[in-house]
Amino acid sequence: MQHKALHKAQESLKTKNGFYNPFPTYSFTGSVRPVYPLSPKRTIPTSIKHPDWAETGIPEGERRSGIKWSFLDAKGQEAMRKVCRLSREVLDIVAAELRPGVTTDYLDEAYPSPLNYNHFPKSLCTSPNEVVCHGIPDHRILLDGDILNLDISLYHGGYHADVNETYYVGDRAKADPDSVRVVETARECLDEAIKLVKPGTPIRDFGKVIEKHAKSRNCSVVATWGGHGINTEFHPPPWIPHYAKNKAAGVCKPGLTFTIEPILTLGKPQEQHWPDNWTNTTVDGKRTAQFEHTLLVTETGVEVLTARNEDSPGGPIPMPTTTNGALGVNGESHG
Repeated sequence: MQHKALHKAQESLKTKNGFYNPFPTYSFTGSVRPVYPLSPKRTIPTSIKHPDWAETGIPEGERRSGIKWSFLDAKGQEAMRKVCRLSREVLDIVAAELRPGVTTDYLDEAYPSPLNYNHFPKSLCTSPNEVVCHGIPDHRILLDGDILNLDISLYHGGYHADVNETYYVGDRAKADPDSVRVVETARECLDEAIKLVKPGTPIRDFGKVIEKHAKSRNCSVVATWGGHGINTEFHPPPWIPHYAKNKAAGVCKPGLTFTIEPILTLGKPQEQHWPDNWTNTTVDGKRTAQFEHTLLVTETGVEVLTARNEDSPGGPIPMPTTTNGALGVNGESHG
């Protein structure tokens, strides 16, 4: 009976083009709404090697990985360099298509590896505005003024890569001081943490520098989500907290590959989940931003395996300034 009533409500919400909000009774915290139906699940080419969850949805190897850290030899490190270069290439290709008027489903027309990971229905995560992470690409049209995180994970040659960035959609986003503050502070938090990476650095130190910089800009760190090891498994140990006073054990050693990926918000750092079991948003609907790199600890420091290229879309912009009561951008934007 309840299912029938829900179906009826959905039908009544359908527009003439067949799109609808699948959760009409859910209390959304911000302005973002899901726009269904989702496009059909993409098929994975049989010509390429699949991660172990591609068919079953269950990452068996990752669940078996236990607590032991992996350190890669020269061959493993070279394989990681290659898959990370490819992941940057895919992220840049997708980001180049970002503009007001396109849908996140259009951006999903690729095959990065999260498809069917724990039954995730799409290839990449698209998280606009108040969506903290794991947004599902759908038919929502991106608006001038949105910010959007694109999270790309790739599997190639038996190794995984992980990278994400938050981008400005249109000029209105670049002219909004709050959006620029959360995006650029999140970008800088990642950069500050990466500066610490070298043999002997305690894993717990990254959260200290991230939270300090976030607070200096009046942003909060979302503590639920952290970085992680990455190699022949997608999320093996260690876990990398992004908040201060964490109790993470262990230190960086040469051959360790892992991600740092802080998520910052303008408001409360608490979240709530949509009924799709993936999308999570800030409880107050305030905007949020995230940046992520896959890193290799070298003998002398760090190699950023997913580093931006000179021609990569996006990139930092200066804070907008107010002149005579009118909002203007301080300097030329180059996002």
